[in-house]
Amino acid sequence: MRILMICAEYAPLAKVGGLGDVTAGLGSWLARRGHEVLVVLPCYGDMRGRGVAMEGHPALGPRPVPGDPAASYSVHRLAGGGHRGTPEVFLVDAPMRFGGGVYSAGEAEALRFLLLSRAALELAASAGFQPDIVHCHDWHAAPAIAMLRGAPGEERAFRQAYTALTIHNIGYQGVFAADVLERAGEGGLRAHFAPEDLALGNINFLRAGILHADLLTTVSPTHAREIQTAEYGMGLDTLLRQRRHRLAGILNGVDYAHWDPAADPLLPARYSAADSAGKRACRMALAAEMGLQLEEGVPVVGLVSRLAQQKGIDIVVHALPELLAARRFACAFLGSGDARYATALHGLARRFPGRVAFIEAQDERLAHLVYAGSDLFLVPSLYEPCGLTQMYAMRYGAVPVVRRTGGLADTVTHFDPATGEGTGAVFLDADVGGLGWALGAALDWHAVPAHRAQVVANGMRQDWSWEHQGPQYEALFARLAGGGATARA
Repeated sequence: MRILMICAEYAPLAKVGGLGDVTAGLGSWLARRGHEVLVVLPCYGDMRGRGVAMEGHPALGPRPVPGDPAASYSVHRLAGGGHRGTPEVFLVDAPMRFGGGVYSAGEAEALRFLLLSRAALELAASAGFQPDIVHCHDWHAAPAIAMLRGAPGEERAFRQAYTALTIHNIGYQGVFAADVLERAGEGGLRAHFAPEDLALGNINFLRAGILHADLLTTVSPTHAREIQTAEYGMGLDTLLRQRRHRLAGILNGVDYAHWDPAADPLLPARYSAADSAGKRACRMALAAEMGLQLEEGVPVVGLVSRLAQQKGIDIVVHALPELLAARRFACAFLGSGDARYATALHGLARRFPGRVAFIEAQDERLAHLVYAGSDLFLVPSLYEPCGLTQMYAMRYGAVPVVRRTGGLADTVTHFDPATGEGTGAVFLDADVGGLGWALGAALDWHAVPAHRAQVVANGMRQDWSWEHQGPQYEALFARLAGGGATARA
């Protein structure tokens, strides 16, 4: 199959969270399977400073930016890519739209991602790439689905194409004032946005994608059920229930070429389930780097997270003081995002020096070290479409403490010391009591060597690789491309 993938993040070129890991992992797996995968994402301003190189001759352009004819954009192939069995990656180069980092705010977001969708479709058409599947990730790429309901969908390149939309985080939908379409030179798209949004003077990129996509996926089976409810659907549950026969939940995969402590180049020492000696060295390196004063046998509780309400940071901040007063453990926290949560975590670190360390950053090397140096790992999300951190933590020998929601419910089972089965601590209620109960249970297991060894071994044996998750995408795409029951009428 020919697959055109449109996304805002693609690791390691552009990564804020799990989206970048997933698009890169899935795209690479599909290419290794022999499919022709063409990936299009923005060339963000900070890429040049990081040494990301593009081929000098553009694959498309320069062309005027819709709505701003004085400006231009071009699309370049990533230098050094395109080898057999790998995706071809293209970057939309438009400094007036994609300056700075991956995300901005307000109308600028609408303008940049409308251009991303338009440029991706124009690249495919001009290159003679006739996709069987146009795979759009999250609201940032959803405009491409709306565009294909208009004139571009009649072009030769797209006559055989079906559209797939993967919802990675339904909490972010791309809602803007409707008149931004005219300023972006995309006034014709109004007809393909939901009337209920237009009646309020708005457009909702994600709703438009859900409304028109031939296939909808989200990133775990449990979350696929959750988003059809008012509690988790974020206002889109009615539409999702209407389109439930086109909706599938597929767990994200993990690329163990990058996430395996036995071969991780970012760690000071390697280790595995069979030989865990290196984990102690990682633990000590983490303590030294983050300023933790560790005593022998005191567990390290890790957290690597975007600092947002969704992630349950409020629960952590309110639960920890009482827990730290009652139990012996240390905390190594890493993340960036909402300033109020960063302030609260800095406050905890000042209140408990040597026992709580927080670094406000997005740091890939340090993230690997936190996974490797932790004994327990917090993922107390209010909702979690899939989550990758709990999967990474298990492979790195850190016992996850998670709330039972979305992909966390699908990947972590509560440990039972009597049977020796289970991979972590799972709590139901998103509150201080729930987290306190689960962390207390995990600390109890850690205090018993046999229980600690068993739950860690169970987690390290889990396999969430793309070899298990990728075939589910492949089967759905093949069914679409073959005119199966989920193909559009």
